[in-house]
Formats: sequence, structure tokens, C-alpha cells
Amino acid sequence: MNYFIIDDDPAIRGMLTEIIEDEDLGKVVGEAEDGTLVNNGLLFLKKADVVLIDLLMPIRDGIETIRALADGFQGKFVMISQVESKELIGEAYRLGAEYYITKPLNQVEISCILNKVNERILVDQSIQGIQKSLNVFTGRPKSPKVSSFHTKNIMEAGRSLISDLGMIGEGGSEDLLNILGFLQNEKQRLGSAYTFPYLKEIFAGIAAEKLGDQAKEAEVQKEMKASEQRVRRALNQALIHIASLGLTDYMNPKFEAYSSTFFDFSEVRKKMLELEDKSKKVSSQSRNNMKKFIQVLFMEARQMMK
Repeated sequence: MNYFIIDDDPAIRGMLTEIIEDEDLGKVVGEAEDGTLVNNGLLFLKKADVVLIDLLMPIRDGIETIRALADGFQGKFVMISQVESKELIGEAYRLGAEYYITKPLNQVEISCILNKVNERILVDQSIQGIQKSLNVFTGRPKSPKVSSFHTKNIMEAGRSLISDLGMIGEGGSEDLLNILGFLQNEKQRLGSAYTFPYLKEIFAGIAAEKLGDQAKEAEVQKEMKASEQRVRRALNQALIHIASLGLTDYMNPKFEAYSSTFFDFSEVRKKMLELEDKSKKVSSQSRNNMKKFIQVLFMEARQMMK
């Protein structure tokens, strides 16, 4: 089974991951420190079967997060908390949580509960398989599968990548998501004639979409400049984040995957040296790096959709 952990305590996330792996219960495919960082698109892309969620978190707590995810998430919610309030627990059960793990964590309890969750999921999958077989034999038409990809899903894929790159809180992250939507629409519109546009065309496109048809040229130009600056700041934050991962652990999977794809590795190495020597001035991203970053983000997001 695939697990996604939402808890503001990194030690708890680490302990849960270790228990899940040690007990061979499945694989942890993602984690977040608050409910605001998780949506159904992310869970879909991560192929999560089970969400382990803390009831008390600083920005959006477990109750509100379950409420936001319950309608679209097809897996199971497992609550984690040291709070013993019957009202809170009852509300979580009412919204769709089916199991409860108490803090401090106990490996035996976690193993027992997650094994039950896994069994329940397998039973549900078996029932669905039987139902599909019955539909074939009784001649019932299959329910049409609605494709929800294209613009919406490439932005969800982009959000996952942006989170991995440490930019999720940056203003430019929303601009980058709008850029992905714009590029996807252009690729669909032009088909085989599509070529990657110039940066100026991209920023003009998302500025026009944001301001509407009635916007004046001066307003569009102003928004283009502001958007480009926001993206540059976001890219610099991503570079710092990846360089920091490399300084902490050169074998970090995200560092290995992203340092030479989204950036020129020489720039990453230079940033690592700057971070080691705080007295050096932090350099900004070049235009060429921005274009490469956006191209790679678009390609990676499209790959995730597949």
C-alpha cells in the first residue's frame, strides 16, 4: 500500500515511515507538515491508498483537511493524535476517518491498525473486481471514465514538483502553475505545430489571462514584469533549497534528481559554496536558467500525468 503522512512533527513522520518500512506494510510516497499543503490532485499523483493525518496542526487541522479531501479521495484516512476528545474523534469518524492511532506512537499498535487498513482496502478492491466481472456478464455498460487531465492535472503535477523544490510558499509558484496551464493549452491548440515559446510570449500569455481582454497594454507590461520577478525569486529559492539538500546529504534523492535537470549543476555547486560561506553575495538566476527551468518543469509535469 502507498501511504501519505500529514503531521507537523518531523520526528513523528520519520517514526511512521520507519515503522511502515520495517514492518513491510507498504511504501511512504509523500509527506506534508500541514493540511494546507495537500489536495486530492497531489494524492492522486502520488497514488496514495492511505492518508495518516494528525488531528492537531497549526494552520489547517486534521478535521478541516479530512473535510476538504473526503469527497475526492478514494482511499482510507487514519487519524493520529494524543487528543482524546470524543467530539473531535467523532467528527473525524463522521467525515470518513476509519481508524485512530494514539500518541505516543506504539509500533505494535501501528502495525496492527495498518494491517487492518490494508486488509480492508484489499477486500474493497476484490469487491470492485467482482462487480466489474458481473457487469461484463450481465451486459451492463461500463461507467464512462472521465478524463480529468490536461490543464487542471498538469497544474496539480506542477504543484507536486514545486513542493519538492521548496517553492510552495513563494509568490512565483502560482505564476509557474499558470505558466504550465498556458503551455498545456498551447500544446493542445497547436498540436504537431507546437514549439516551446519565448519567455516573453509566456509571460504575456499569463498576464493577458489574468487581467482579461479589457486590460490596457501598459497594465499587461507591468504584470509581465512583476510576474517575471516573482518567478525569478521562486527559482532562486528552489536553487537554495536544492543546494541545501546537497550540503546536508550529497546522496539525497531529490538533490540527485533535480540538481542537474532543473539547473545547471555549476550553478548549484556555486550556490552550495555560497551557503557554506555566508559572507558571499547570493547570485540571482539568469534568463537562460529560467527558460531551462520552465521547460523541464513542463516536461516533468507532463510525464507525471502519464
